[in-house]
Amino acid sequence: MKKQYSANFKAQVVQEILKEEETINQIAAKHSIHPQQLSKWKTTALRGLPTLFGSERQELAEVKAAHMKQTEELYAEIGRLTTQLAWLKKKSGFQPE
Repeated sequence: MKKQYSANFKAQVVQEILKEEETINQIAAKHSIHPQQLSKWKTTALRGLPTLFGSERQELAEVKAAHMKQTEELYAEIGRLTTQLAWLKKKSGFQPE
C-alpha cells in the first residue's frame, strides 16, 4: 500500500529542498522517501508557482467584475421599481404631501 503524504508535508519537504542546505539524498534519507519522489514533488511545485501568483489577481478581477455586474443589475432594478411606483401613484391618484 502506498504511503499518502499531506500537501503541507510535501510543501515543507520541497521548502527544505529549495533551501539547498542539504542534498535531495540527505533529505530523502531523513524522511524515508525515495529521492526520485522528492524530485517529482519539487518539479510539481516549481511548475505550479506561476499560477499561484497569477490566480490572485485573476480572482480579484473576477470578484470585481461580478460586483460591478451585480451593482448594474441592482441600479437597473431600482430604476424599474421607481418607474413602476411613479406610474402606480399616478394611476391611483395617491399623491403624498
